[in-house]
Amino acid sequence: MDGKAAPNGVATIEDRILRITGYYGYYPGYSSQKSASRSSVIQCKPGGNCPSRHRGMTRQLSPLSVAEDSAAPILELQNRSPSGIYRHSRVERQSRSGEEGTQTHTESSSQETEGQTRCQSCTSTFLKLIWRFLIILSVSSSWVGTTQFVKITYETFDCPFFMTWFSTNWNIMVFPIYYSGHLATAQEKQSPIKKFRECSRIFGEDGLTLKLFLKRTAPFSILWTLTNYLYLLALKKLTATDVSALFCCNKAFVFLLSWIVLKDRFMGARIVAAIMAITGIVMMAYADGFQGDSIIGVAYAVGSASTSALYKVLFKMFLGSANFGEAAHFVSTLGFFNLIFISVTPIILYFTKVEYWSPFSAVPWGYLCGVAGLWLAFNILVNVGVVLTYPILISIGTVLSVPGNAAVDLLKHKMIFSVVRLGATIIICIGFLLMLLPEEWDEITLRFINSLKEKKSEDHADDITDSSVHTRSRSRANGTVSIPLA
Repeated sequence: MDGKAAPNGVATIEDRILRITGYYGYYPGYSSQKSASRSSVIQCKPGGNCPSRHRGMTRQLSPLSVAEDSAAPILELQNRSPSGIYRHSRVERQSRSGEEGTQTHTESSSQETEGQTRCQSCTSTFLKLIWRFLIILSVSSSWVGTTQFVKITYETFDCPFFMTWFSTNWNIMVFPIYYSGHLATAQEKQSPIKKFRECSRIFGEDGLTLKLFLKRTAPFSILWTLTNYLYLLALKKLTATDVSALFCCNKAFVFLLSWIVLKDRFMGARIVAAIMAITGIVMMAYADGFQGDSIIGVAYAVGSASTSALYKVLFKMFLGSANFGEAAHFVSTLGFFNLIFISVTPIILYFTKVEYWSPFSAVPWGYLCGVAGLWLAFNILVNVGVVLTYPILISIGTVLSVPGNAAVDLLKHKMIFSVVRLGATIIICIGFLLMLLPEEWDEITLRFINSLKEKKSEDHADDITDSSVHTRSRSRANGTVSIPLA
């Protein structure tokens, strides 16, 4: 079996076999040492005294000694562990099992964390959707309730200006309600006077002075009173559905005034919306042939929408944007101005018998308080909703009052809507929704279309790659390999 050394350093065929098979106890010279031990055993004659060779034979033939010698390199790596190769194999298995267990535990913990994060995000998204839906529903229902309560009050009390004045006085409670919310939610609570002065900055750096009170509050108070008074006059002539639909034209008037006065950006979509609003107004007036109470009611409703738009544009021009506290302060200031300076108007109307009621006990205070309370709730929701959520949701709640009033008129009052009125209402509502488009809606639309195109191209490229990989795998399975050309 012994032979000359091969060029690659392997001494014998046995060494080659051990090296190829990967025997764990193999090391270079193993077969030479083994053959030497065999020769020492053969050369020792029976009955002869060969102590040294006997000792070498005993050591080399002992299983433990063979294991120690064969495991010498492994023992050096394992700090010469006394248990030999079996300990090393157990340590390897334990380390591998420990690593696998750690990886499994890490993966399971990461999956649990990811699941909890997804659950929390889904819960927060669901709660936000519910909150926004409640805001829209509250704004719409409060405006519908106000309109319907006015129609009911007209059955026993035909005094629209007194109802306007009485309801506007309730605006004084807006700032106290805001301060109550501040005390309930804020961590650093402020005194009423300090909070009042802080919110008075909407009038200027000096706060609310008598000059600013008269200069800034008087025109806005007049516009506020005219808006509500014309709205109530329109409800005497038209149905609640028609008046609420015509009032939605104020969005188009705001755009036109902002474009002319404030030099806002020109938008083709909003011009189309304004044209649709004007078309709806003409159709609404044409429904009864441009005569009778219909044309007067349309004029009142359009006047109310116009004064509302002028109020909003002037507020943006002179006072700018305002937070919830400043808006609450301003609305309460309007109510206080109404109580002091406009109270003389209903008194004059009463003594001139324009709005006269007798006896005093015949006044339906319950309905009046209902109208005033719902109107106050609507104003608070509009200011709160703009701060806590998107302004577009408030606008959606306002336009949803049109189908809400239509449902009440249809079910309770048994109203029959003509085709012309129904078409005018739909056109005005579509124009109102077009007004809600953002200024960069065209750029956003183009980016969205481009992203869809890029996504389709990436998906197509992925499909081509998958098909080519599948073709290569099939060709290899059939024994052919595709070689790309240079």
